[in-house]
Amino acid sequence: MIIEYPTDLLADVKKATAGRRLTGFTPGQGPRQPELMLIGEAPGRHEEQVNIPFSGASGQELMKLVESIGYSRQTVYITSVVRQRPYSIKRVRDKKTGQVVEKTPNRTPTKGEVRAFAPLFDWELHYVDPQVLVPLGNTALQRLLGPQANIGQLHGQAITSAIQEADPAGKGYRWSKRQYRLFPMYHPAAILYARRLQPTVEADWQRLGQFMHNLHRQENK
Repeated sequence: MIIEYPTDLLADVKKATAGRRLTGFTPGQGPRQPELMLIGEAPGRHEEQVNIPFSGASGQELMKLVESIGYSRQTVYITSVVRQRPYSIKRVRDKKTGQVVEKTPNRTPTKGEVRAFAPLFDWELHYVDPQVLVPLGNTALQRLLGPQANIGQLHGQAITSAIQEADPAGKGYRWSKRQYRLFPMYHPAAILYARRLQPTVEADWQRLGQFMHNLHRQENK
């Protein structure tokens, strides 16, 4: 299922992000009421082109990890805290021609951009209604648990907590009344940049698999 967002929320995002270096729009994808909701940072260039979340190189790494614990792209819901690709503009000299060319590489979304998409993400979370949230990397984790949360300290751990929601009265956040189950993970791109992290990341996913197995046993008692 590719999600269809309310037009009024999309209009609010467009207004809040006017003038920012954001392009495309990649909707979340997956079933409603899944066991796992995987939450990334923002689409990259490949995602912008094909409109499928986590479909580039880091997405391939992610699917290997998802499948290692018995899930698949069809059984999990995949989204990001920002739905458009953030880019920067860089002018570099082409080594072959000597001409200056303009490039638009990916960049990390700003806190303001994450906040601009917050009402849309909140709506998506309530609509999809997953059992467990899996924030991938610091941007997604801090959107949920605040700026003090650090993926290096919390990765591979089961957490039950309120999460940040957009405060309708202002530009900041408020804490949700509901308690959510979270299982933070390193972003799969971390493996591409630092292969030494691969054993840690794989062990974290096995812990998530065991956590979900135990959750099923509790629910079936």
